[in-house]
This record gives sequence, C-alpha cells and structure tokens, in this order.
Amino acid sequence: MAQFPKAEADVSALTMSMMAGYSTHAADFPSADPMALSAAFGPYMVARNAQTDAMAAAQVATEAKNTALDALEEVMRAELKKSEVDVGNDGDKLEYIGWGPKSAPSPSTPPGQPRNLESVIQGAGTLFLDWKAPARGSGGTVRTYIIERREQPAGGGEFGVWSQVGIAMESETSLTNQPRGPQLEYRVKAVNVGGESIPSNTVAIVL
Repeated sequence: MAQFPKAEADVSALTMSMMAGYSTHAADFPSADPMALSAAFGPYMVARNAQTDAMAAAQVATEAKNTALDALEEVMRAELKKSEVDVGNDGDKLEYIGWGPKSAPSPSTPPGQPRNLESVIQGAGTLFLDWKAPARGSGGTVRTYIIERREQPAGGGEFGVWSQVGIAMESETSLTNQPRGPQLEYRVKAVNVGGESIPSNTVAIVL
C-alpha cells in the first residue's frame, strides 16, 4: 500500500502527479477537486522560491561577512604586534586594550601509543613491520617512530633489554640483517619533542 511521502521533494512531486492525473483522467476521479489542490500548491511554490532566494542571499551575506572578518583579524594582529613592541617588558599594560602578555611556551605532549603492530618475515634475516598511528586525540603529533628489539638467550630464559634497531617516518619499516635463530620480540614507540609514547604491542619472531 502506498504511503504518504515524508520528504518535501516527494510531496511536491506527488502533488504535480496528482494534478496531472486529475486533469488527464477527470472521468475516473469525479470526487477530486484539482482546483483546491492547485490553489494550495501555488502559495507553497511562492514560499519555497522565496526561501531559496533567502538562502542564496544568506550565503552571499555570510561569505561577505567572513571576508570582512578575515580583513579585521589581519589588522588586529598587526596592531597587537605593534602594541607588544610598544610596551616592551611591561606586558601587563596590554590589559588596557583587552590583551595580555604572551604566555610561556608549554611543553609538548608526547604522542599516543602506536597500535596493531604486525610482522611479516620477508626472507633470511629480513622482517617487515607494519602498525597504525596513535589514535586521534591520544597525544601530540608524531615526529618519528623508534623500533626496538630484544632477544631471548639460547636455551631459554628471560629476554634481554630492549635496544633500538631502527627508525621510521611512516607507520611501516623493513629491517635487514636481523639475528637468525633466537626468539626475538619487537615493539614500536612514537616520538616527538615532548618525549616518547607508551610502547606498542609486542610481536614475537624467530627468523
């Protein structure tokens, strides 16, 4: 069973179909009142066109406002820089104009934890590592990645200390000339001027 449309465009399309059908097949719909339908459709079209014109005008006005705002901000920044020079070390005087002395630079935030480290053995002593960048909003911007490795002594026992075996600018890298035979573990840390991230998950490999 047909359902009355909910979208405005569908209501308009159905209205035009109804008016066309009533006009062409008037004998089949003796109770229909196409004049009433047309009378209601006319004011709607006038109002819709007026809305379209108003929306276009609003867009033009918004673009003009944004252009003027950009120009204002440019002048403001220039004047504030000159005022900062004027007061020199007496930055508190900037409060007279609603401004203030520059705040001391805050330390950078270390990056978040690299995610989903995976490994693929490519050949004798060669390993490809792939991971995902830290989750958005989990820390500062990544400058580089450090790849670390540790290995288990022959015959088993506790693993040795972690040592850096590579760096990467992207979230993947290939390592060559890796030890063959012992159990190896790899992890990745993200780094920026603020420090190092929490290490990624660890992957275990025997080459």
